[in-house]
This record gives sequence, structure tokens and C-alpha cells, in this order.
Amino acid sequence: MVTVNEKFASRFINKNEMASLTGSLEKACDTLINKNGKGNDFLGWFDLPENYDKAEAERIKKAADKIKRNSDALIVIGIGGSYLGAKAALDFLKTPYYNQLEKNTPDIYFLGNSFSGEEIKLVLDICKNKRVSVNVISKSGTTAEPAIAFRLVLAFMASKYTEEEQKERIFVTTDARKGALLSFAKEKGYECFVVPDDIGGRYSVFSAVGLFPLAVSGCDIYTLIEGTYLARKEFLQDRLSSPSCRYALLRNYFLEKGKCCELLVSYDPFLRSYGEWWKQLFGESEGKEGKGIYPTTAIFSTDLHSLGQYVQEGQRILFETVLTQREATEDLTVSHDPNNLDGLNYISGKTLSEVNSKAFLGTSLAHSDGGVPVIEISFARKDELTFGYLCWFFFAACGVSAYMLDVNPFDQPGVEAYKKNMFALLGRPGYEEIKNLLEDKIKSM
Repeated sequence: MVTVNEKFASRFINKNEMASLTGSLEKACDTLINKNGKGNDFLGWFDLPENYDKAEAERIKKAADKIKRNSDALIVIGIGGSYLGAKAALDFLKTPYYNQLEKNTPDIYFLGNSFSGEEIKLVLDICKNKRVSVNVISKSGTTAEPAIAFRLVLAFMASKYTEEEQKERIFVTTDARKGALLSFAKEKGYECFVVPDDIGGRYSVFSAVGLFPLAVSGCDIYTLIEGTYLARKEFLQDRLSSPSCRYALLRNYFLEKGKCCELLVSYDPFLRSYGEWWKQLFGESEGKEGKGIYPTTAIFSTDLHSLGQYVQEGQRILFETVLTQREATEDLTVSHDPNNLDGLNYISGKTLSEVNSKAFLGTSLAHSDGGVPVIEISFARKDELTFGYLCWFFFAACGVSAYMLDVNPFDQPGVEAYKKNMFALLGRPGYEEIKNLLEDKIKSM
């Protein structure tokens, strides 16, 4: 279902040098499969396609059906892996214009991923006259951005519904056994779903974290899981020759050649959110101990009019990974203009998917000629099976790639640094000494 094409990267590859990385690739692949490497207590995603909680999946479907009947909008509260996967899937499968479409499912709004009061107020104003349900996603319930948003959304819900009515409209996805959010949900009588202990946020889209809002949107969650099952099966069968391992090998080879920045590109604006999910997956998994490839994204041809000059002639630190779709979902044909005012009659009769394909080919040739290797990752179509497969493909590739760098793919210790400073400056109890030090440091700058 997913293929890795190297024709625009082959000129940059020395096969003997590439072969010298085979041992590292084999060791990393075995480490992931045997679950004996760093962070192996967070490998629950690996076997999830086979052992997912079927009873919880049925509860998710039942709750989603209730929301479809009684709500016009679902507000999803979460940050990082608690919303990026669901947003990526929603845009991939339903388009970024999902809320503007005529449909028989609720609009979906994502909050709690910033401190923007303007955004929260706007969404609550939009939902003022709608029937609303809420899904708050947080393992602890104390992560600042979603916790603040949840406070404000709770007040909004209290202004619209009685406590009994809120029990039918507020759903919590959190730790199975502990945490402030779980205690609060039990006290209020909200239905709860589980953030698995052994799955980190950026690998959690096929747990309740992602499946619940996707079920509300009308996505077939069982087909999503089937896609992950097929990807896992292929990975275990093919191992070193699997697309995941090949992609991991190419990434590390280009890193050794000084290509320390990877630009994930799509020629489809509907994959913009997918790139945001991919950035977290690789950025948090590899970026530690002074190692890793810097992940960034672009939508072509749009960003060729802003970044294209740098990609073509800037520092030679980049390689591109391009996501391409083999079968167009929808298409239009360029019409004929008798006056040919724009000089484009030479493409009249061609479909936009044909034009887009030529844009990809022409750009890839230009960039590779300019010293930028281009890897193509191709998938057939935008559907649930493909989305599940493509994400699991990246999960496995990320795990192997990080193990090749000898880093833990499943922790993110550096994320805590900014939080500690922010809490101290806001006056969190117990942070008084740090607050004074930080304020003195800021004054001396």
C-alpha cells in the first residue's frame, strides 16, 4: 500500500557507503521487534493492531453515535499527540473544510493546544447556539494548555446544561487508574476512555485518543485499525526490506552526509495537518542528546513561491520526503479558452491531477539537480485503510531510525524545560526560588 521511491535520490547514494549502515539497521529493527531497547515500556502501539481493546472500541462507537444524535458540535480538548493525530486524520479523510460541509455528523473544534484566549472565545461564541458535547484528552489532567481550556469550556457547558445533562455530553480520555482528571470525571459521573500506559501521545492516534473524535466524524474506526494491522504484518514479514526500514535507512544515510533537515512535502493541501502530526512524531522521538534530523513541512506548489528559492539554492542541508497519492479522490479538467488570454490552452483537456503530477516531477528534478535528494513515499488513496497503514509505517520507521541513532524514541525529556520556567514565572507554588532566579536573569539581559 505504501512504496518508497528513490529515483530522485539515487544520484546521492553510494551503495557501498549505504551498505555499511546495514548492521546498524538490522540491530535497530531487531531491537524494535524484540522490544528490548530504550523506552520499551512504551511500545504498546506495536501490537495494538492485534490486541486493541475491542470492548472499549464498541463503547467508543456507542458514545459517538449518541453524540451524532444529540449534538451539533464536538469540542475536543488536548495538545500534542492528544489532538494532532485526530486532526490529521480528519483533514486526510474528511477534508480541512469538514465543519463547512453539509453532513449528518457534528462539527469538530480542537481547543487546548495553545494559550490563545481569542481562539477559545471564538469557538465558544460559534457554539453558543449549538448543541455541544466535549471530549477532554489528558493523561494527568494538569497539562496547562488543555487544563485551562477545560476550565473555560466547563463554565460554558454549565451555562447551557444542568449537571445531569452534562453527564451525557462530557467525555474524558485519561489514565485508567490515576490522575486529577480521572478523579474529577468519576466525581462528576462522566464516561471515561483510556490513554494507555504503554503508548506515548505521538503514537496514540489509534487508541481512544484519536478513535473517539474520529468515530464522531463518521470515520470507520475498525478499518483504521485494519490498516495498522496490514502495515504491522508487512513490517514483520519483510523486516529489513520493508518500506519502513528502507525509509529509516535513507534518513540516516543522508544525515551522515550532512543533510540534517528533512522537508516533508505534499502537493495536496489536505495533508497539511498530517505534516504537523509527522513533525511531532519525528521531532520528539529523535531530537535529543544533540542528535536527530530537524523535521519541517511544506505544501507544494504553494510553498514553492516562498521556500522554493531556498530549497533550490540555499544551504545544502536539506533532503525532501514527498507524499504522493496515486489515485485522485476528486478531479477537474482544465477548460479551453477561445481567446487564450493566459496562454494556457496547451494544457486544456488535462486534469488537475495530471498538472499536479507534472509539478511534482518537474520540481523533484530541479531540486535534485540543485543538490537536494528527494524520497517519494507513495500511497494509493485517501481512505481509512490507507491512513491506518501510513501512520503505522511511520511509527515503525521512526522507531528504527531513532534506534539507529541510539536514542530513546519514546521519551521527550527536553519538553519539560520550558514548562518549568513557565510555571515559575506564573507563580506556581513551590517554584518561588526558580521564579526569582529567572526574573533576575531576564532583568540582566
